[in-house]
Amino acid sequence: MKMSKAFCVFCALSALMLPAMFAQTSTVSATPITDTDIQLLRSDVQADKNKIIADTMSFTEPESSAFWPVYRDYSHDQQAIGDERVQLIKDYAQHYDKIDDAKAKELSERLMNIDAKVVNLRRDYWPKFEKALGARRAAKFYQVDNRLSMMINLQLAAAIPLVP
Repeated sequence: MKMSKAFCVFCALSALMLPAMFAQTSTVSATPITDTDIQLLRSDVQADKNKIIADTMSFTEPESSAFWPVYRDYSHDQQAIGDERVQLIKDYAQHYDKIDDAKAKELSERLMNIDAKVVNLRRDYWPKFEKALGARRAAKFYQVDNRLSMMINLQLAAAIPLVP
C-alpha cells in the first residue's frame, strides 16, 4: 500500500508531538488565544489538508477539475461546523472552573449535535464526491478526510483538559 510522502510527514510530525501531549500534568494553564490566532491556525491547517489530499489522491486532470469545486463547498461547510466547535471550546474554557451538571449537560449536547452535523455533512456530500470521482475514489477521499479529522481531533483532545 503506497502512502504519499506528505501524509507520512504529517503522521511523523503528529507522532513526535504525542509524547509532549501525554506528558501534560493535571495542572491547567492556558495562554489566551485570539480569534485572529484561530483564523491563522485554521488557514494553515486547511492549506496542509489540501496538500495532503492532493498528494494522497494523485488526481488525474479530469478528477481534479471535478473534485476541487465540490471540495471547496464541502470545506466551507466543514468550517461552519468548525466555527460551532470553536465556540463550544471557548464556552468550555470560559466556564471551566465553574461547570455544574446543567452546564456539563448543555456542553455535551452541543458536542453531540456538532458530531451529528459532521456525519450528516459527509452523508450529504457523498453523491457529489461519487459523481466527481466514482465510488472507489470517493471512498478513498473519505478515508483521507476522516484520518485528517481524527488527527486534528486528537490534538484538540490532548490540549483540552477534562471536566474537573
